[in-house]
Amino acid sequence: MAVTSRTYRTLYDVQQLLKEFNVFVYVGKRLYDIELMAIELDNLYQSGVIDNSTYAKAKIVLRKEHREEQTRIKRGKLY
Repeated sequence: MAVTSRTYRTLYDVQQLLKEFNVFVYVGKRLYDIELMAIELDNLYQSGVIDNSTYAKAKIVLRKEHREEQTRIKRGKLY
């Protein structure tokens, strides 16, 4: 495993993890970016590149960010 387990608290932290594997995500809509990051994270885990602990921590951040973004969209508050 190339990545050591560390703390993941923000979407930026997960972006930096993906960046280590030359995965850059920008679709243009934040919700879609988060969904694509989750897919890429799944692919890295299934390939055995990242360990279970790293995967779980990053996945929790992505779920939280996705839920918050959906709430923002429903309320009509886009930054």
